[in-house]
Amino acid sequence: MNEFPTLKTGAVLQYPAGKRLECATRVTRFIDGSEQRFRDFAAPVQLWAIRLDLLTEQEMRRVQDFHEAKQGKYGSFSFVDPWDGTEYANCSFASDALALEYEEEARGQMSLVIRNNEV
Repeated sequence: MNEFPTLKTGAVLQYPAGKRLECATRVTRFIDGSEQRFRDFAAPVQLWAIRLDLLTEQEMRRVQDFHEAKQGKYGSFSFVDPWDGTEYANCSFASDALALEYEEEARGQMSLVIRNNEV
């Protein structure tokens, strides 16, 4: 399984959801007070912030198992951008931890961030 799991409705995320581009600049300061700046990435990195509410235990377990199989942010998988339908073949989790919360039987929520590694 190399594609991010979908909910039982077929959706990848629920709204409100976020999508952003991230740029990183590294700054080296010298003894004389001058600075040198350079980019960390060749291009901006695309991130999707996904929050999922009212999940069943099976849906939560599916995402948890997928996260464990990919070893957190170590593994890569494909992800379809829900805004424009573009499939990105080299994505990963932005964190090694998932924010999970079981509220009651058959109701849970989680949040995670997916990073596009195609730079």
